[in-house]
Amino acid sequence: MVDATLWLFGACLVLGSCVGLLAGLLGIGGGLIVVPALSVLLPWAGITPSLVMPMALATSLASIVITSSSSAYTHYRLGNVLPAVVRSLLPGVLLGGLLGSAIADRLPAEYLPRVFGVIVLLLALQMALSLRVKPAKPFPSPVRNVFSGGLIGMIASLAGIGGGSLTVPYLNYYGVEMRQAIGSASLCGVFLALAGMAGFIFFGLTQTETLPRFSVGYVYLPALIGIVVTSVFTTRYGARLTSRLPTPIIKRVFAVFLLLVGASMFLS
Repeated sequence: MVDATLWLFGACLVLGSCVGLLAGLLGIGGGLIVVPALSVLLPWAGITPSLVMPMALATSLASIVITSSSSAYTHYRLGNVLPAVVRSLLPGVLLGGLLGSAIADRLPAEYLPRVFGVIVLLLALQMALSLRVKPAKPFPSPVRNVFSGGLIGMIASLAGIGGGSLTVPYLNYYGVEMRQAIGSASLCGVFLALAGMAGFIFFGLTQTETLPRFSVGYVYLPALIGIVVTSVFTTRYGARLTSRLPTPIIKRVFAVFLLLVGASMFLS
């Protein structure tokens, strides 16, 4: 078992490198890559099949808390974070993140890959079409923002992602300038991932099945550490590549990749 854990840690070092590069290059959260990768890696490390998806989701959210905090801080220093916008979404985002983890804990294990697959397919379709909407509507009321934040938080927590793919289009639709939408969404994503991670830890500690060593609730520490150690460093290199590579084309290629991942997860 120790050898399997070390093998998983090494694989996650490589995974974290890829996650950091793509996150910096495309501006996406790593959960879209981490969750399907861990769903393959964790069984090889001896994790019980019924625990694989909850642990993949929880570990992905935990990695987002750490890696996205740096991004959110950078956006804050650049003036791209709108505190009023974050405050309006935060109650719903926190509740939605917890609710998503509760739903994931109660869903039968064989349904979770399909739920993830559907969410990824929809996000891939959005990325492939590069949907843009004109900001023609005034910013919604606090009540509507709480509801919308809750829906974003629930979906993101169920998919093990930070929610930026949902939050940015939502804010931009209501007239928030794109850079400020991205900055505000990055900070919301940190809190969303925190709420989702906390829920997965709690529900993992209270369920009856024996958890593997080196886990805190559903968060698997060897995978988390491996992903974070390398992704923190490679994100900066991915960001530098944005000025050298045709990012719109890369996004479409990545969208096709996500379509394949989403379809395979749905059919698994």
